[in-house]
Amino acid sequence: ISSCLALAGPSLTDLPTELLEYILCFPILNHIDISNVSCCCKRLHDVCHGSGKVWGHQYKLRWPRLQKLYRQNESYDWLKEFKTRHMVCLQIQRTVVSISKRFFAEIESLGAPEHFCEDELLSILNSDRRKRLTLKYYAKKILYFLRQQKVLRSLKAFLERPPEEQLALEGAVLVDQYCNPLADVTLESISVQIDDITDKVKKYLRVKNASHPSLRTGQGHGLVEDLELQRQVICALNAVLYDQLQYKGNECDYYNPLNSYIHQVVLRRTGIPISLSVLYMTLARKLGVLLEPVNFPNHFLLRWCQRQTRSDDIYDYIYVDAFGKGKQLTARECEYLIRQQVTAEYYGSISTTELLLRMVGNLLNIGKRGEGNEKSYQLLRDSLDLYLTIDPDNVQYLLLQARLYFHLGIWPEKVLDILQHIQALDPSQHGAVGYLVQHTLEHIQHKRHPMEPDVKRRSAPEHSQVQYSVGLIMKHKRSGYNCVIYGWDPKCMMSQEWITTMRVHQLTSGANQPFYNVLVQDGTCRYAAQENLEPHSAPLEIAHPEVGRYFSEFAGTHYVSNEELQTRYPEDMVETQSTVQELYEAHLLSSGHLAEPSADHQTVGP
Repeated sequence: ISSCLALAGPSLTDLPTELLEYILCFPILNHIDISNVSCCCKRLHDVCHGSGKVWGHQYKLRWPRLQKLYRQNESYDWLKEFKTRHMVCLQIQRTVVSISKRFFAEIESLGAPEHFCEDELLSILNSDRRKRLTLKYYAKKILYFLRQQKVLRSLKAFLERPPEEQLALEGAVLVDQYCNPLADVTLESISVQIDDITDKVKKYLRVKNASHPSLRTGQGHGLVEDLELQRQVICALNAVLYDQLQYKGNECDYYNPLNSYIHQVVLRRTGIPISLSVLYMTLARKLGVLLEPVNFPNHFLLRWCQRQTRSDDIYDYIYVDAFGKGKQLTARECEYLIRQQVTAEYYGSISTTELLLRMVGNLLNIGKRGEGNEKSYQLLRDSLDLYLTIDPDNVQYLLLQARLYFHLGIWPEKVLDILQHIQALDPSQHGAVGYLVQHTLEHIQHKRHPMEPDVKRRSAPEHSQVQYSVGLIMKHKRSGYNCVIYGWDPKCMMSQEWITTMRVHQLTSGANQPFYNVLVQDGTCRYAAQENLEPHSAPLEIAHPEVGRYFSEFAGTHYVSNEELQTRYPEDMVETQSTVQELYEAHLLSSGHLAEPSADHQTVGP
């Protein structure tokens, strides 16, 4: 394009600046074209100056998500912004490509603007869904890490505020954001939804009492003093929240972590006592009624004072059960609710910090209850991070965090830091600390001198019975699930206890046949016997979160192994390319299949 403009001579450069800018802002021109144009002559160079419309247009065209960060009435050096963002693109690409061999925190060494890093990672994730799977897998991991670090900084700043400035809703949103860093959760969006509920309550209240002080413009931050007027607000709130909008306690799926995430509570209109209480007290406060959180055992409550001044007498309060559709209880009825007597201290109000500790503690217990899969480990890690940010000297949870990292084999340097902190806080823990220190140091030494990967070649005599290649899309004959192979063993390598429990001896070939590590469509990882698998007649993509860890792209009939997996199975990809169609054709020609007992490993494979 630069050649064309140069040949056009004086007639083009004599055009008004506005017209030249209009021409250079055509969508078909990219940043390389504009760079070439600006090198043609001084006139065109001046038109393409950094603060002008041309580079501003290029920037907006290429990175539309970043426009919300710029004010329309302010002047920017768009060329400088473009160069900085482009350099971040190259740095992020290089880092993500090599991230599997390094720790995610190295992303911080880029020294690039945070919003540029995040936008580039999102660009990677939004690219062609079948390709660059490994790049997307690690981009997602990095984005998860970066956003969590950002939330932790916000949480620490939140905790440093005076107690009266720590709003329960904002704290609940921070917990939600940390556990769901890839979701679009913001305090602003949730506040808008809560304002909408508030308007509905006001509309209901207006019918009952058109002169109610909560209806006045700007009333939102003032308190209603009259007890009867407060009662009208509570009644209106219950009518709208539970009758009109059908909010309710989730009794059927109580231990689902979604019940603790405030954006899910608003979306699904269900939750547990503490999350519903946060919503309830926020709405009441907007309508001029002060409700205080009560850390009641086994059932979180709110309390509503029946006196004009604050009281220390537990019988001067009505206790509101947000989980029970806003039911109002006396102190005695609260004990009936949990079927046990408690002392007066449990009826006292608590701070927002204590509320968040209970909320995070619930998530932590759900993580402990998990099935030992990646999802439960992630929830346990996230909730421990949050709990120890709020209560950094809790020895019990510090030790749990150290054991978790040790068990997962990650972040050994962090484990040593935690153990040192535990020893300083509680010297009586020296036994557990000493054991973990010794084995963590061994792990660090092992990382410095890593063993060569276990290379498996299907051409080796001991692997002659292996029929299927890494990357093939398979179907389980008995269970019917779809999966992709990401590893194999020439015979079952699980413990004798597992072999007995899974009734492997009932299989035709027992344990003495190839077993395959497979990623299943439902998100699980299994260990399946060869006789229970067959090539899928209509290969499809497997929507498993770990696919990108092992494969670089989906080629329509199979997955292409990435560099890391090809190191372990160097011949598999070559054989897959040449035999995949033959395997599918042979399957289509075959008649029937055995329906023998399954032998599937339910946890993440080796």
